[in-house]
Amino acid sequence: MAGKKRLKNSRYITGFDGLRAIGVIGVILYHLMPYTFTGGYLGVPIFMVVSGYLITDLLVQEWEQNQWINLKSFYLRRVKRLYPGLITMLFATGAYITLFQREMLHQLNQIIITNILYVYNWWQIGHGQSYFDRFANNESPFTHLWTLSIEGQFYLIWPFIVVALIIGLKNKNRIAQVLLAVSVVSAIWMAILYQPNADPSRLYYGTDTRVFSILLGAALAFVWPSTALKQKIVPKQRLVLDGIGLVSVLSLVWLMVKLNAESSLVYRGGLFLFSALVCALVAVVAHPGADWNRLLTNPVFNWLGKRSYGIYLYQFPVMIFFETIFKNIADHPVLYPVIEVAIIFGLTELSYRFIEQPLAHYPYKQLWHQLKQFMHQPHWNRVVGRVTGLAIVFLIGLVGAFQAPFQPAPDTYKSALAVNIKQNQKANQKRKDALIKKAKAQNKAGQANGPTSKAEKSAEAAAQKHPINQEFEKYGLSQVTIQRAQNISVTAIGDSVLLDGSQALQKLFPNMLVDAAVGRQLYQSIQIVKDYDQKQALSDTVLVSLGTNGAFTQEQMAQFMAAIGTKRKVYWLNAFVPTRPWQNDVNQTLKNATKQYPNLTVIDWYSQAAKHSDWFYQDKVHPNPTGVNEYAAIITKALAAK
Repeated sequence: MAGKKRLKNSRYITGFDGLRAIGVIGVILYHLMPYTFTGGYLGVPIFMVVSGYLITDLLVQEWEQNQWINLKSFYLRRVKRLYPGLITMLFATGAYITLFQREMLHQLNQIIITNILYVYNWWQIGHGQSYFDRFANNESPFTHLWTLSIEGQFYLIWPFIVVALIIGLKNKNRIAQVLLAVSVVSAIWMAILYQPNADPSRLYYGTDTRVFSILLGAALAFVWPSTALKQKIVPKQRLVLDGIGLVSVLSLVWLMVKLNAESSLVYRGGLFLFSALVCALVAVVAHPGADWNRLLTNPVFNWLGKRSYGIYLYQFPVMIFFETIFKNIADHPVLYPVIEVAIIFGLTELSYRFIEQPLAHYPYKQLWHQLKQFMHQPHWNRVVGRVTGLAIVFLIGLVGAFQAPFQPAPDTYKSALAVNIKQNQKANQKRKDALIKKAKAQNKAGQANGPTSKAEKSAEAAAQKHPINQEFEKYGLSQVTIQRAQNISVTAIGDSVLLDGSQALQKLFPNMLVDAAVGRQLYQSIQIVKDYDQKQALSDTVLVSLGTNGAFTQEQMAQFMAAIGTKRKVYWLNAFVPTRPWQNDVNQTLKNATKQYPNLTVIDWYSQAAKHSDWFYQDKVHPNPTGVNEYAAIITKALAAK
């Protein structure tokens, strides 16, 4: 496996730049507007299938020509192509965090090391990192790098596997069949591990559950080698190939628009089907007798395709840092994404011109000689200036990496909000068992939930003789309403906003069972409702505060409402999360849902909150002590006022 000869008849297929362009466009749109371009994440399998095909095709070509594979040359090409951009992005992002967002320093050293070693996806799995938690401290500027780790692992071991397969099986069709079988096993393994209503990040990040995309491309390379495909084919063959390409493109575009990443279909064959369609399109684009290579070749796609690696690298850091600075993201659903894309493209162009391309072709054997020359006769020029600037960036990033082990996790910061949420969590846990028993007893006894005529008279009398919680009267609650709330049994399901306001709510509603958690989304709450219903502890009145951490599909909404049932009253607070683009999507979904579910009432928290920035902590989303009381009062008016 040594020596070096140029591969004969090797082709640069420009249409693959077009495929990469489509992939990176989908990914960026998904990350910018995940609930508008719900299937954009499917751009990743496009990269994987193309990589599987191209790398395998080149390795097989080299083996057939030379009867060996030059491992040193292969790995050097990969390192020179991938590492300069990756390492620069890691340390530049680390430098920004060190200087401007130190709350993100926690584990920075581990993140940098695991990315350099291409095991970051398994680190994410081991540390419970979610791809779908999209709010507050859960988001990381490095989240997207999982896919680079999977491809890095592929590059590391694949030459050995290719040689073993060629020597052991010899027949290319048989090799392709084996790879296809393994890819099917990977897809089945994903389906087996999938659990409805649970975070699917383990499946999303895992090499074992995502490798089928790469293997499909690799299998194609054995039976559809680019150098064996003929330019001249009969018109009928050309028409068939172009037809397959058209069906594939239309199907891929439809799936990239419609297939939600949290849908069960994704993990039960959807990703495999998409990868198979990409594989069919790769076959057509690779064939010089078809027209799709030409159709996917144009200056825009060429530019995007050649820079797709850099675009992919810088997208998440730009988005995370931009949306940290500008808090009114929801108010500018078009302008801000355009600005973010312009910044991403600008950084990518700088990286491509001054880092990726120069270092990919730099004669590293001359490095030591040039260093000695510079030390002997120092001089200042553009190259020295660039190197000095990069060195400063790397140094700052390195300082942050060394500081990371001493930096507490974001959720351990002793902010007023964090302290309040932790205290409320403990208090809710203490009350939970007693409230479940009480709700269960009331449901079994068939007791009315809420103010009957007798209870109404009692509330009016108590309002005059024994007023309570009078501090809430200044928030617009009458004493009668406050007294009514004392007798209403409520099951409240929500996220950190509900958790933030739970103590004020439970003071007004002593029979309110609050089940809330930081980062919770709707799909995680369906089973929670089912469990309470099964225990006969789900009250006739259900309060929902979900939507802070992400939008939800109509299918998820239907499952949630079905779990509650049609006989219970559901009060759902709409979302006030101006720092995230899905706020308006959540609120529109809830508005539309009121037409479909007669037992659903939307509490308009958004309209009130938008008028009062002084109600919130610095994150602009969680109510401060004043806002918490306003939040509780708005809910009480909806549930208890006449």
